[in-house]
Amino acid sequence: MAWEEVEDRTGRRWERTDGDAVVSVRETATGEWAVTYDRLRQAPEGEAYRRETCESEADAVALAAEWRDEGIDK
Repeated sequence: MAWEEVEDRTGRRWERTDGDAVVSVRETATGEWAVTYDRLRQAPEGEAYRRETCESEADAVALAAEWRDEGIDK
């Protein structure tokens, strides 16, 4: 499935082209970087949510790319 980066005032955000999933990266209040994956219940694969933190923005962006490329269920 294809992803498109969309504008996000608090970090970076990618939406799946079917609109059923979002991956986002943002800096937390503690200075860590949060990565979230949120897939809607009505998505063909079903509902999914995951959140992890990384120490750097580069690590967070790399994790977000991994989740977009491979999915979080694998």
